[in-house]
Amino acid sequence: MNNISAQEEQEEGYQFETIYDLEATPVKNQYRSGTCWSFSGLSFLESEAIKNGKGSFDLSEMFVVRNCYSDKATKYVRLHGSLNFGGGGSFEDVLYTLRNYGLVPEEVYTGLNYGESKHVHGEMDNLLKAYVDGVIQNKNKKLTSVWHKGFNGILDAYLGEYPESFTYKGKNYTPQTFAKEATGLNADDYIIVTSFTHHPYYSKFIFEVPDNWVWGEVYNVSLEDLKNIMHTTLEKGHTFGWASDVSEKGFTFRNGVAIVPESDIEEMDGSERSKWETMTKAEREKLMYSFKGPVSEKVITPEMRQAQFDNYLSTDDHGMHITGMVKDQEGTIYYKVKNSWDTNNKYDGYLYASESFVLLKTMNIMINKNTLPKDIKKKLGIK
Repeated sequence: MNNISAQEEQEEGYQFETIYDLEATPVKNQYRSGTCWSFSGLSFLESEAIKNGKGSFDLSEMFVVRNCYSDKATKYVRLHGSLNFGGGGSFEDVLYTLRNYGLVPEEVYTGLNYGESKHVHGEMDNLLKAYVDGVIQNKNKKLTSVWHKGFNGILDAYLGEYPESFTYKGKNYTPQTFAKEATGLNADDYIIVTSFTHHPYYSKFIFEVPDNWVWGEVYNVSLEDLKNIMHTTLEKGHTFGWASDVSEKGFTFRNGVAIVPESDIEEMDGSERSKWETMTKAEREKLMYSFKGPVSEKVITPEMRQAQFDNYLSTDDHGMHITGMVKDQEGTIYYKVKNSWDTNNKYDGYLYASESFVLLKTMNIMINKNTLPKDIKKKLGIK
């Protein structure tokens, strides 16, 4: 998949050699909606269904969005509006929906009930936010019994009426029976893992990001173990969901590469230092971010990760799906990343994120818990 000719590699500078390349469903397009978390989370579950021998599915992202919006509204009103409310979400939302509501195929629930061929959520997002704010601010000082029915009516209008039951490939299902019988997916098989120092390692904590409206817990491990988990997951033939910050200058979807160049000359070795120290800062940055080929990258530490998180330099920007691993001509490891921004980039909707970038900017990953190395599983108390 996404092979690059030798001539193209030579011209562009990056020469990638495949280490792992795991099966995934086709790239989709979230378009003008803030639903990357649903696209990437379901893309991961689609790969899991393939891995489990259940076949290839095109699961409905908007079914997940619809359920989460509805329940988020209830919590938002209960908390008097003191909750982040919008189209954003997290991997926990996908597991929440699978566990509580099931899943449906895309053909059953496209979520395109408002005259658009692609997802355009600006009007719907604004209207839903105004609605719940109006419910909270009403002068009657008492909620009516139908406010939530009215909210779901807006969701019906934009995304389509709720699919209580449906026929798929000649068999009748509910969302719950489809998830269990057709896909074989079980929410209890999946966990979310991170690595930060403001909580003890090998414990669980509620991840403190605005879009974690379900107050989902993550497992906290050391940075070295986080790397080991990612490597072992791919080695065992499983992909994983990747929540990351993509606001860095080193992340470019068009060029299909994400890197963290070493900009501190003092941190470079002798040969690299002599190459860079005669240049101005502007010249160095131009070369570092030219994406013409490998550059020296930062060595990532737990302290660097924590500082980025604490200073809002790493935020829950974007959810993606890691489906493989490659190395460049200098031996640097990159993760192969499936995005949800259509296929109009250099690698047909995929990109390659260096290990330095992934270790620095990862917010969390969603994995099949059965891929955990035994020693880490024991430290986390997972059976």
